Amino acid sequence: MDGNLTLHLANFSTLFVCMVLKFPQIFVLMRARASAGVSLNSLLLELLGFIVFMSYQMYYDYPPLTYLEYPILIAQDVIVLLLILHYNRNLKHSLVYAALFVGGWQLLTVQKWVIDLAMSLCTFISASSKLAQLQCLWRSKDSRQVSTLTWALATYTCLARIFTTVITTGDTQVLIRFVIMTILNMWVTVTVIYYKPHAVKQD
Repeated sequence: MDGNLTLHLANFSTLFVCMVLKFPQIFVLMRARASAGVSLNSLLLELLGFIVFMSYQMYYDYPPLTYLEYPILIAQDVIVLLLILHYNRNLKHSLVYAALFVGGWQLLTVQKWVIDLAMSLCTFISASSKLAQLQCLWRSKDSRQVSTLTWALATYTCLARIFTTVITTGDTQVLIRFVIMTILNMWVTVTVIYYKPHAVKQD
């Protein structure tokens, strides 16, 4: 009984955190009206990773509570993407990105081997998104437009998903992905704090 309660708490806390995960980043961008330090490539790779991961979970009929946050995260990432494109004066590119993502989403579940292959690459894709953000921060040495809270919350959700995966599906691919994402999210969080002016700015 205690195990079930802990599992439910982990699932619902993750879902709740993900409902607001990108809000701090959205507010920071809107306040600054600039996107310096926020990597567009990182965001695009993250979106791709989210879409692949959610499609995989749905394809194999995993419990909805283990991936319910992903539609919410995708919607929030789309808002962040539009803000970045707007502040970079590239909003017209949004239609191209939309066509590519929707088309790719449809192709993922055409054949079983396609979704399996995509999932085998998902960890690499998601890890690349974090490394792209780190590279952007190392290059700009400026994290004023990057939300520390968003990255800290992302670290928590990955830690919670390690627990829920072990208890529910035990899927090794999924578990490895969350362990790697936890480490990289923590690395980004520390880097964001390091490059904050005087390290006292709040998001």
